[in-house]
Amino acid sequence: MVAHAGAPPHVGRRTGLQDFGRLLRRRLLPSQAFLLLLFTGLTVLLGAIGLVAPRWVPPTYVTVVILLGGFFLRVRALVLLYLLVGAVLAYTVVNREPPPMPGQILVIGLTGVLVLVFANSRERLGVQGTLGESMLVDLRDRLEAQGSVPPLPRQWKVDRELRPAYGDAFSGDFLVASRSTDGNTLELALVDVSGKGQGAGTRALLLSGAFGGLLGAMEPAEFLPAANQYLLRQRWDEGFATAMHVCVDLRTGEYRLASAGHPPAAHFHAGSGRWELIGGETGPALGVVATEHFPAHTALLQRGDALLLYTDGLVETPGRDLSLGIDRLMGQAERLVRRGGFKGGAARIVDGTRTGENDDRALVLVWRE
Repeated sequence: MVAHAGAPPHVGRRTGLQDFGRLLRRRLLPSQAFLLLLFTGLTVLLGAIGLVAPRWVPPTYVTVVILLGGFFLRVRALVLLYLLVGAVLAYTVVNREPPPMPGQILVIGLTGVLVLVFANSRERLGVQGTLGESMLVDLRDRLEAQGSVPPLPRQWKVDRELRPAYGDAFSGDFLVASRSTDGNTLELALVDVSGKGQGAGTRALLLSGAFGGLLGAMEPAEFLPAANQYLLRQRWDEGFATAMHVCVDLRTGEYRLASAGHPPAAHFHAGSGRWELIGGETGPALGVVATEHFPAHTALLQRGDALLLYTDGLVETPGRDLSLGIDRLMGQAERLVRRGGFKGGAARIVDGTRTGENDDRALVLVWRE
């Protein structure tokens, strides 16, 4: 994503649909009593049709009513629906020719049990119907928006690629970005939360908001110590994270890069045409020990130079040395330069590393034209 615009266009479209969905739920969605009456009436109607035309309406029609109840009713109302459905089903069993087969009754019973478990878990979370999915989509979009890079001067570009493990919607890797009020400084923090998939994704949602608030609100040297203190206060069982923080002066190209247990970044020097690994000296991962010491590396991004940040999912392979993965990544970065530049390069590098989908992967490219 090139940083000439704010949030991605699809985020705005999703937000509009979500607002419309909330309006429907708040203003138009009927009450639980009305829904219970509606589903009961539907059960009676289908049961009557089943008695008259058994070939068109088999006894398993009630599974449709049960599924609808699971989506829209709370557990108490769903149990009442089960009792009413059971009464209608018992009547049709006695009067239906031919009578339902035992396998059909078993399917109906198993469906009811599964739907009840599903509805109970929804109620424990405090969400109902499809509201849970819309909430998760909204949270995911907020995480994406936190990582959207503010508009930058024409000669500066940023491209990013974040891919969750196993194709999940949530990732433990995230990016937060901020531009100073005077427009002269860009700050980025690429964070890799321990774990993977939805477990790490929930922690990433919390941390992205906290780190987004810290970014740009204090001196660059204070960001990682403050983030470390925040994580220590959470006292999570899997509470650590690695991070790479970079602060770029958009007027001069000078940057400051500091690492908390993160793999080294890479600087492409246009003059020599070579990539250089930087930030090899790192502080501890965030949330492990109380410390203020996170070594920093300072350098200058000349015109044509680029900075590459990534998470360990792109370089780490079980049973192999980490340096081999970094070498493979640098090989992809070199091919990127030879094949026409950095635009769209984040996705191309991630595609070329072929590390599989068993870990979250993220890569960020910053370059100066």
